[in-house]
Amino acid sequence: MTRDEALAGYPVAIAVPVWWGDQDAFGHVNNTIYFRWFESCRIAYLDSIGLTGPTDDDPIGPILAAISCNYRRPLNYPDTVHVGGRIVKIGRSSFVMEHVLFSEALQMIAADATSTVVALDYSSNRSTPVPLPVRAKIEERERRAFPSDPA
Repeated sequence: MTRDEALAGYPVAIAVPVWWGDQDAFGHVNNTIYFRWFESCRIAYLDSIGLTGPTDDDPIGPILAAISCNYRRPLNYPDTVHVGGRIVKIGRSSFVMEHVLFSEALQMIAADATSTVVALDYSSNRSTPVPLPVRAKIEERERRAFPSDPA
């Protein structure tokens, strides 16, 4: 599988070098590092759709509610990984993201993840509907419409 094939369908992708210090005592990249890479891609995606708050003018911002990872192959230094992100579902106040992590050294997918991001009103500390302009930007980025989902 090529990198382009692995990242097809993921509208946001970042490249991240594997650092020597990312490895643990067992000589492979520690499991927690994958979550940092997914986070970096998630933030790049959120930046691209304007959900970066909260700010003084807008108290709505994202908060991570859940994340899971399937570790498929161990990674080692040196390497560069490419992390793709896409949104696969939009609910009333949250959306589900999928990630794929491709290793240049292995030339294959080394991990994939799913996360749930909630739109949070930081002034009240309560979930709030995904703002319509954010929803529109997601649909534009994903090149498809999402059905309305009250959940």
